[in-house]
Amino acid sequence: MTIKIDLENGEISEQQEDIIQALLPAEEKSKNFNESDSTKAGNDGSIQTVLLSTFVVVLGSLEFGYSVGFSSPTQSAMIEDLGLTLSQYSTFGSLLTIGAMIGAITSGRVADSMGRKGALRVASASYIIGWLIIVISKVALPLDIGRLFVGYGVGLTSYTVPVYIAEITPKNLRGALTNTNQLSVTAGILIVYLLGMFVTWHDLAIIGLIPCSILVLGLFFIPESPRWLAKVGREKEFKAALQALRGKGCDVSAEAAEIKEYVDELEMLPKGRVLDLFQRKYAHHVIVGVGLMVFQQLCGINALMFYASKIFEAAGFHSDHAASVSVAALQVPMTVVGVLLMDRAGRRPLLMVSAGGISLGCFMVGVSFYIQGHESYAHLGALVSILALGGLLTYIAAFSLGMGGVPWIIMSEIFPINMKGVAGSLVTLVSWFGSWVITLTFNFLLTWSAAGSFFIFGGAGAGAVLFVAKLLPETKGQTLEEIQTSFLTFFSKRTPKSYNGLQ
Repeated sequence: MTIKIDLENGEISEQQEDIIQALLPAEEKSKNFNESDSTKAGNDGSIQTVLLSTFVVVLGSLEFGYSVGFSSPTQSAMIEDLGLTLSQYSTFGSLLTIGAMIGAITSGRVADSMGRKGALRVASASYIIGWLIIVISKVALPLDIGRLFVGYGVGLTSYTVPVYIAEITPKNLRGALTNTNQLSVTAGILIVYLLGMFVTWHDLAIIGLIPCSILVLGLFFIPESPRWLAKVGREKEFKAALQALRGKGCDVSAEAAEIKEYVDELEMLPKGRVLDLFQRKYAHHVIVGVGLMVFQQLCGINALMFYASKIFEAAGFHSDHAASVSVAALQVPMTVVGVLLMDRAGRRPLLMVSAGGISLGCFMVGVSFYIQGHESYAHLGALVSILALGGLLTYIAAFSLGMGGVPWIIMSEIFPINMKGVAGSLVTLVSWFGSWVITLTFNFLLTWSAAGSFFIFGGAGAGAVLFVAKLLPETKGQTLEEIQTSFLTFFSKRTPKSYNGLQ
């Protein structure tokens, strides 16, 4: 039996809700049985295709992290070798964020019109052009242009990679595999920090060409997203891609029919536009997607990553390159823990534990800075430094566990496929705009009050816990089509019937 939900109005009647509640367990059993068969077949023959596809596309995420981290270990050497002023180098560093915002604005349209693989090819080309310009540059202007190209690739990658992985993986693997996006970003940052201790900035730029070049070649060997192929009406390729991902011996007819039915229902709706996102039926999706990105940035992670050495110095530690490396090194194993727990614990618990840990870590750092500012506590010097270090490590560990990667997973899961392009662009733009604002203002905040800065970040972490508890339904173990139903049900139960929301 098929339950039709009024997608145009975004509402579920009481009668429809009763039917859903009565029939959902049976349907869940049926779908879980089909998914189990699919996964079993995949383990025998095709899980390798899913893993290979994931490995290939997260090279883009590795490039993302490498590009973001490049400006940290190269600052002194580039200023000295090229005769740049501090202002010129700051401009060079910040242009990656500007390029990423431009990439975010166009990411949804590019991924919808050219496909997920097509978007990654464009991102790879942008990376390659950017790094080549940086390699041959001798003055500030071409350096800035190259950094802008690299930033565009970052913005395009940050949307396309999690969406592609979410669309190709079975529901029982989706969370863990999608979170490899964040794992690869942190690995990229760690790699560039480590290499920066041994090679010149020029060699670092050349090395930056490697991941994106391999990505270009790898895209020839993996299938396009079946859901995108179904959306654009390429029926034969859709079935072939799905069969390749699930295994030659797997019966994919049930999953193919479910995807096709959902896409057919969405085709009755007009093509997604930005203004459509402000209709009531999409309100919950947008609030969750945008809200998580806002809280992710308000927690101050980019301030910490950009200014790790300065924060360690202010907290009473010797400022050296090892401080940044230690921060990046902690991110990798904690992100691995998040990957392992993603499809076991669920998205909501991970986010709430992560945000709570961020709040605790920021509070510890804030208290240490507060004590430093009062001479009466001078005898607590060693204890203060331990408190600051413990707080910073708690912050990094907690952020890597959930708030770093899960918001991107949620973004890739919650939006209907007809709105995924414009919604993904909006959410990605909000993330990069928030990053720009935080990194731009952090030095002023630190000058105003180091303790106050971390208390603000800690308050944002506490706010994120409440936000997730009140507004985010669990998406673990559901197909992308089932998530749409769960969002409508979750929203209808929490919305007064007299609510007149945006129409």
